[in-house]
Amino acid sequence: MDIIEIKDLTYRYPIADKDALKDVNLKVKKGEFCAIIGRNGGGKTTLCNVIRGFVPHFHKGDLKGEVFIDGKNISEYSIGELAMKVGFVFQNPFTQVSGVKETVFDEIAYGLENLGVHPDEIRTRVEKVIELINIGHLRDKNPTELSGGQRQRVALASIIVMEPDILVIDEPTSQLDPQGTEEVFEIIKLMKNEGKTIILVEHKIELIAEYADHVILMDEGKIVLDGSTKEILSNEEVMELGTTLPQYALLGLEMRKRGIEIKDIPITESQTEAQLKKLLGIKEDKRS
Repeated sequence: MDIIEIKDLTYRYPIADKDALKDVNLKVKKGEFCAIIGRNGGGKTTLCNVIRGFVPHFHKGDLKGEVFIDGKNISEYSIGELAMKVGFVFQNPFTQVSGVKETVFDEIAYGLENLGVHPDEIRTRVEKVIELINIGHLRDKNPTELSGGQRQRVALASIIVMEPDILVIDEPTSQLDPQGTEEVFEIIKLMKNEGKTIILVEHKIELIAEYADHVILMDEGKIVLDGSTKEILSNEEVMELGTTLPQYALLGLEMRKRGIEIKDIPITESQTEAQLKKLLGIKEDKRS
């Protein structure tokens, strides 16, 4: 079942002299992890804003086409309904925190409080999320004193606690160190395992290769490539469009150019290991 469907979408911001999105068509299945890649200015964030409903509810302009979330036209949702259906995590962890709460626990609870959820229900849901993403050691800390990686985890928790069906996450690791990046991706993986639909804008291509099911590449407001992660991240056209491929795919492509027979270009470490063992005639050790 497609939880997101976009049909013939074109959008231009007010006063802009060109379209930010051009004839965009996209389907994302329920529970799928869809990564959006492409060079800066390609329309990735604008597409996320459309899925979240910021366009056209907050950003006006010229919008043509249709967007359906869970089978319902996005224009038929209220802002509150969309907030419950689609959670949005922004790029900068330092602006995601509300600034009005003194503890991480209260920060995570803030959105539910604004919706008038019963205090007992709030407590139950916040405790569940804190345990799920392993941030119990942060619960009594002031959000303003946290590191970038810690703030991004709290920002994710604040969205997850709302229990949206879809998580739209715009470059969550752009300001994080490797440890913070890995922690964020582990949380995203947890959410996928919980059945959530993930829309992720990200430049760290190795992690996309490892985690995503579906990849689209955007350029100049258009979806240029759309397919499975393996299909897209082994395609040399990706590099022609200003985005790199995983190092394992580059290795496989180079080996193929040198006459080494490789049927499927690997995109992850485990796939590369399997290919090399096959080439060298090493049998897999099936012992537990």
